[in-house]
Amino acid sequence: MKLTKAKQAGIPLTAVVLLLLQTTALAAQMNLSLQDSVRLALQNNPAIKIAVADQEKSAWGINEAQAGKLPTLSLGSSYNLKQAGSASNGNDLNNSLRLGWQLYSGGRVEGQIDQAKQNAAIASLGIDKAKTQVKLDAMTAYFTVLQTGNLVEVNRQTVANLDEHLNSIQAKYDAGVVAKADVLRSEVELANARQNLIKAENNFDLAKNSLLNTMMLDAGTELALTETLQYAPYERTLDECLTLAEKNRPDIAQADAAVTMAATGIDLAKSGRLPSVSLSASNGWSEGVLPGSDNWSVGVSASWNLFDAGVTGAKVKQADTSLTKAQEQARQTKTGGLLEVRQNYLSMAEAQKRLDTNAVAVSKAEEDLYIAKEKYNAGVGTNLDVIDAQLALTQAKTNRIQSLYDYNVNVAKLDKAIGVKAE
Repeated sequence: MKLTKAKQAGIPLTAVVLLLLQTTALAAQMNLSLQDSVRLALQNNPAIKIAVADQEKSAWGINEAQAGKLPTLSLGSSYNLKQAGSASNGNDLNNSLRLGWQLYSGGRVEGQIDQAKQNAAIASLGIDKAKTQVKLDAMTAYFTVLQTGNLVEVNRQTVANLDEHLNSIQAKYDAGVVAKADVLRSEVELANARQNLIKAENNFDLAKNSLLNTMMLDAGTELALTETLQYAPYERTLDECLTLAEKNRPDIAQADAAVTMAATGIDLAKSGRLPSVSLSASNGWSEGVLPGSDNWSVGVSASWNLFDAGVTGAKVKQADTSLTKAQEQARQTKTGGLLEVRQNYLSMAEAQKRLDTNAVAVSKAEEDLYIAKEKYNAGVGTNLDVIDAQLALTQAKTNRIQSLYDYNVNVAKLDKAIGVKAE
């Protein structure tokens, strides 16, 4: 009906279709803040789902270990066919019902339960670790889109300025005021600037695809980022960051839990030197389906392996070695984590210092370009002065964008390094 009315009104059908397509494209555009990108990444990224699956698996491992303290019940049945004419007539149906319960295992079951709980704690910390990494990836990808988008705009401004300057030179050349060399040089610089713009636009598209991939969204989703690259002072000192890292980093907590788990492994290995006590009960019958009351037994058994050819001693030595390894890995994890904090803090501070000089450089470069153009138009300057001033302005703007990007990314890295939780 709508298309028919449009046709009656004299509107071309193609125009209507194009209008509908444009309206659909605009409706599909996603306005995205930094927090939105983090939220979607935490919601959709498979790395977190993998960590959650590992945690659930380790939780069931606790149930498995705790089952060692509970009784077990088994039912067995056998049916023997007898040949005709044998000494006994008929076929035999034998049944048995057995109950087993280990009352004391020398600490083996208890050690397995403790290790299962420690493994579950490590897996739970793995979720926090995965979340902080995904948050950093999302923030870095978001800042990269902002950075590359700003660079596209800088390169577009450069192309526009050089194009305007070339038109001015061409007019002067047509009037016989300047040499052909000035026109050629300006054409070369404009061509180079256009190539840089093409590269910048491609980097912008790649950055958007990377952000969409981090959030696990369709690659065709149109994004409209609602934030800009800005400077916000970082309030924490380096010493405060180091203290927080020791307290909050999930990988340091995981390493400490691994040390505790390895220490439990020593007690578990030593359980082979202790006795074990079990309770058992059984009932057997040969006729009928239900158990009888004339063939049952209840007993308590104990065993103590007095000599196992050194097997238990070897297991204890292995557990000792595993503890030493876990302790060294914990120390390595801690020192590596604190080094990461220092590096990110220093990189953030360095980017902040560059920001202070970038603002001055951009202002001076803009003034220099204006003066170079005025001198050239007045006939007292050279074309090379204008081109050099334009390149200097482009570089100054590029440096400022890079400094803002470096600062924000290193702040995000620092928050991850000190263990700020991802929510």
